[in-house]
Amino acid sequence: QVQLVESGGGLVQPGGSLNLACTASRNISTFNGMGWYRQAPGKERDKVATITKSGTTSYADSVKGRFTISRDKAKNAVYLQMNSLEPEDTAVYYCNAYTLPLYPLPANDYWGQGTQVTVSS
Repeated sequence: QVQLVESGGGLVQPGGSLNLACTASRNISTFNGMGWYRQAPGKERDKVATITKSGTTSYADSVKGRFTISRDKAKNAVYLQMNSLEPEDTAVYYCNAYTLPLYPLPANDYWGQGTQVTVSS
């Protein structure tokens, strides 16, 4: 069973920064990709940023230029550096890892427990 553990959330003022970390219980090179999603109260869980096995990154339009996803294979970790935070960024942030189907194995989707990010003055 894969475990993803997030850390680094908290309360920050508008314009501030936070760096989220997600540590996996196995070699992250075994995943086809990893990423960060967020869910605000009363809203659906949305993609924030993803990074594929080959290193290709993708961002939601609302965070482009402010957030950066990166990884450290030696530490089995993926990070989300968040700068210029806005109140609208307030949400629970979840780490995700996935594998694509590879016969006879099915696709798999793994999630962390989430870490709260609150942007408020």
